[in-house]
Amino acid sequence: MTRQIDGILFDFGDTLVDFEDVDVMAKFEEGARSAYAYLEELNQPMPEFEKYHRQQLWAVRWRYSASFFTGRDFNALDLIDHLGESLGHDLTVEQIQELTRRWYWPLGQAGTVEPGTRDMIASLRDQGLKLGLISNTFVPQEVLDLHLETIGLLDLLPMRIYSCNLDFRKPDRRIFQMGLDAMDLDPARAMYVGNSLRYDVRGANRMGMISVLKHRHHRKRGIFVKPDHAIERLMNLPEVVEQYV
Repeated sequence: MTRQIDGILFDFGDTLVDFEDVDVMAKFEEGARSAYAYLEELNQPMPEFEKYHRQQLWAVRWRYSASFFTGRDFNALDLIDHLGESLGHDLTVEQIQELTRRWYWPLGQAGTVEPGTRDMIASLRDQGLKLGLISNTFVPQEVLDLHLETIGLLDLLPMRIYSCNLDFRKPDRRIFQMGLDAMDLDPARAMYVGNSLRYDVRGANRMGMISVLKHRHHRKRGIFVKPDHAIERLMNLPEVVEQYV
């Protein structure tokens, strides 16, 4: 039988790494405390922690809410840099990157990866399938790449697109087209795996890709699009892929 797909693209959050059961607000506060301590080590001028955390949290919430109207994500690296400038900080690019990493890391460590994920994705690669990632995110590429490296997936996903680097995000056709072009894939011969009907399935369907929805406790919430396939666990993906290879 002739192979019907040549590549698979993945979403990041709640697809490759699960955050559903994580207390995100608590982890953001933990990250803020780590960032605060780092700034104190660097002898930067700092307000009381509560004020610092409140300013940071308000800035994230405002930018996040605005992204729904603008259709583009912000980059937390820029946000933290601008917040630092308002506080009179004098930091190198490397220090800003470390600050951003500390801010994200408690949340990143709380995310879980299904046992066997690396071996499963490596098996897909060994079958000759091209693999990549397209993610809507405000977390900088440097930080998410480090997260992927930590969980052993970075080398398996050589093509990675993060919306925080662009002026558009899923379900915009352009972000999918960028990934397809970078991997030299025909959309009809490419699969996209994600956890969102609104962003992942809708976007993939518009492109003519094969859409796979990963969900545990999924609710439609008024989004009337249908995936080509639905799986409860990422480890169920090979059962879908077998139908196309």
